[in-house]
Amino acid sequence: MRIDIITVLPEMIEGTINTSILKRAQDKGLVTFELHNLRDYTLDKHKRVDDYPYGGEAGMVLQIEPIDRVITNLKSQRNYDEVIFTTPDGEQFVQSTANEISLLNNIIILCGHYKGVDYRVREHLITREISIGDFVLTGGELAAAIIADAVVRLIPGAIGDEQSALSDSFQDNLLAPPVYTRPADYKGWKVPEVLLSGHERKIQEWRHEQAEKRTKHLRPDLSK
Repeated sequence: MRIDIITVLPEMIEGTINTSILKRAQDKGLVTFELHNLRDYTLDKHKRVDDYPYGGEAGMVLQIEPIDRVITNLKSQRNYDEVIFTTPDGEQFVQSTANEISLLNNIIILCGHYKGVDYRVREHLITREISIGDFVLTGGELAAAIIADAVVRLIPGAIGDEQSALSDSFQDNLLAPPVYTRPADYKGWKVPEVLLSGHERKIQEWRHEQAEKRTKHLRPDLSK
C-alpha cells in the first residue's frame, strides 16, 4: 500500500509514521509513505499557498493551484483508489471506514488547513471527505496521522497477532470486553474466575456478554 500525504506541516506527521507499527510496516515493505510539502508546488516566490477568501470572511483559504499541481503530478505516475480530504464536515471516520481503506492500493490524503480549501478542490479533485470528530483542529495533519495508523495496522503482517486487530473495539459494532493480566489477585481485586477456567467456550461467551453490556452502557448508539 502507498499513502501520499499532502501537507503544509510535514513535520507534524513524520514522527507518527516513523514510529511503532507504522515504522515496522514500512520496514516489512507493507506500506510506503510519501509526504509532500504543498509549498513546494506553489509558484509564489514567498511560498504562500493560501489567500483571503472571496466575500470577506475571516481566515485564510488554501489555494487550488498548488493542490491541483501536486495531485496531477502524483496521478501522472500511478493510479489512486481514493483522494481523501481531512475536514470537520466530512463523513465520520469509524472502524468500518478504516477496514475499507486498508484494502486499497494507493491513496492520497490532503490535509486541510486554515479556514479550509478553495471549494473547487472538493468539487473536482477529492473523492472522499473524512472527519475524525465534531471538533476543529489547527490542521488536518493529526487527522491524517490517525487515519494512517488505523488503516495500516489492519494490513496483514503489520502487527504480530493479526487476530488482535480483528477483535478490537468497533469491529463488530461492539466495544471490546474487559481484559486482565497477572497477577490474578492484586490487593483483593480479582480477575473473573471464568478467565482462569481454561474453558474456551465459556470464556468466549463471557467476553461477548461483557462486550454487549459495555456497549449498551457506554455507547448505546452503536447498537441502533
